Amino acid sequence: MLKLKIISPEKIEFDGEVESVLVPGTMGQFEILTGHAPIISTLDKGFVEYGTREGKRRLNILGGFVEVKKNEVSLCVEVSE
Repeated sequence: MLKLKIISPEKIEFDGEVESVLVPGTMGQFEILTGHAPIISTLDKGFVEYGTREGKRRLNILGGFVEVKKNEVSLCVEVSE
């Protein structure tokens, strides 16, 4: 499992455990799974999709950043309405 925290300027959008995270990287969409190598990347406009035990959730974003280290994923994003 991964620990995911998604933060926007307005609020904490999500904070919990997930099985996977799909993000719109500047060089293309990529998926983060347990054991992913450490990375910091910029994000483009698109959607972040993450799988929880209750099912998949999707968040539309205008851009941001992602950092992955030791199965912890942190996203700082601007949310699209």
